[in-house]
Amino acid sequence: MISRKSVSVGALLFLSLGLSSGLLARPQSDTSQDDQAPANSPKVKQKSDRRLLKELDTPYRKWLEEDVVYIITDQERKAFLQLSTNEEREQFIEAFWQRRNTDPESADNDYKEEHYRRIAYTDEHFASGIPGWKTDRGRVYIIWGPPDSIESHPSGGTYERTQEEGGGETSTYPFEIWNYRYLEGVGQNVNLEFVDTSMSGEYHLTMDPCEKDALAKVPNAGLTLPESMGISDKSERFTNTDGTTCGAPLAGRPASWNEFDRISQFAKVQAPPPLKFKDLEPLVTTRVLRNQLSFAYRTDFMRVTSDTVLVPITIQIPNRQLTFQSKEGVHSAVLEVFGRVSTITGRVLQTFEDTINRDFPESLLRQSLQGQSVYQKAVPLRPGLYRLDLVVKDVHSGNVGTTYTSIRVPRYDEDKLTTSTMILADQIERISSKQIGLGQFVIGDTKVRPRLDQTFNTEERLGVYLQIYNLSVDEKTHKSDVDFAYIVTLEDGTENKEIMRKSETSAELGQTGQQVTLEKLVTLAPFEPGKYKITVQITDKLNKQTISPTAEFTVRMPAPPTATN
Repeated sequence: MISRKSVSVGALLFLSLGLSSGLLARPQSDTSQDDQAPANSPKVKQKSDRRLLKELDTPYRKWLEEDVVYIITDQERKAFLQLSTNEEREQFIEAFWQRRNTDPESADNDYKEEHYRRIAYTDEHFASGIPGWKTDRGRVYIIWGPPDSIESHPSGGTYERTQEEGGGETSTYPFEIWNYRYLEGVGQNVNLEFVDTSMSGEYHLTMDPCEKDALAKVPNAGLTLPESMGISDKSERFTNTDGTTCGAPLAGRPASWNEFDRISQFAKVQAPPPLKFKDLEPLVTTRVLRNQLSFAYRTDFMRVTSDTVLVPITIQIPNRQLTFQSKEGVHSAVLEVFGRVSTITGRVLQTFEDTINRDFPESLLRQSLQGQSVYQKAVPLRPGLYRLDLVVKDVHSGNVGTTYTSIRVPRYDEDKLTTSTMILADQIERISSKQIGLGQFVIGDTKVRPRLDQTFNTEERLGVYLQIYNLSVDEKTHKSDVDFAYIVTLEDGTENKEIMRKSETSAELGQTGQQVTLEKLVTLAPFEPGKYKITVQITDKLNKQTISPTAEFTVRMPAPPTATN
């Protein structure tokens, strides 16, 4: 079995961008006329691919030719064939599945599990002398999953033609019509017809809706209505220029029968399925910037276990940068977000992608443009140094913003008094038990939305969120004994002036364990505009340790009301 490993930078570059055909190595030992062909000719490329494929170890050849043969893109296939070691191939395979993972945070990969379930299903239900995954029905099922409905005629038999098929009664080979209400990249209400003309159980996908007619080549049998009335001749079916063997229709044919549309659909349903937001990941890899979209971001750190830290990644985009489109009095903007966390050596650990929709009625649009759109994704990481890549795209304008930074996830020693990062938030509220662990900004049983610029107006309340770890516990009472002091000072550049000081104890909080969570809301109405610093002084009275995490914030006057028409 191929083991699970992380992806290297080289493998990811291959995966994201592929290789140009000019990079494909040509065999050195072949002196045939093919050597005289251009290096990028189809014949040379095919020959090179065959040579590289033969060099693959059996499990990797099987993975490429069987496991993912229908879902791997041409670029990915070429990139995989160019890898030179099994370690690189393992890393590539890991990145391949992770790129398609619907939930990158989960240890399981739902996409991968569903893919192999589909393969097993096809082998069980569509086999006919060859494995089910090799059949046309198997291919479509593996790529697109089960259809929304199936019209099945396993024995063929008597069939009444539709008007577009010419009407009249005939006998058919076994056939099935699969209907998909929607296929991404293909269209809506997609009908696929499979026919078993060999009567062996092997159905093939057809572009000819009349191929199922078993009496098509039997003289004077299974005539269409125009043929039975002498209006048309049966032999004319085989001189059609639209790629079908149907008789003349009774009342014209629908647009869906257009020959080029049928060819296009035939090709699209057998192509690898599209990747979500596939245009964003190359921007991370290649650092291509266009129409720069500015956004702010921050990372916070919350201890989960001694070896796992939850890292909420928060992104904030000014609404004034977004492009809104109006429909029925509602102004809407759409953002796509892509993020990737990797080690400094290039191993990809987490990826995430999401859509942000912002909708405002006409009456609130001007006011909303003064606000921000905030998105958050929390990823679990081990202590260490990582690289964070972020891409934000405004769908309506095409504007893109990117950032590349490092994040150092701290190690929380079990014998040292320490805290999480202090979050200054514009919203702190308890959530219901059903919402715990779900949605954005949720930490435990509390929703905490950070204010990234840490600027508040006098009509707001300043939210302070902080977790304290490794408090000492009395051996007799099994309780901690901690004093907390909240100190706000005005930072005016010359003298720091204390504005507020409040104190409380762990007993007053009702939290007397080894870990305490502070959630405070400070009313800012008494504060003058200016720059401030808040300090939370934590004193563990049992072991005489004191720590004082701080954060800065700004208070300003509220913006004047926006005039409306």
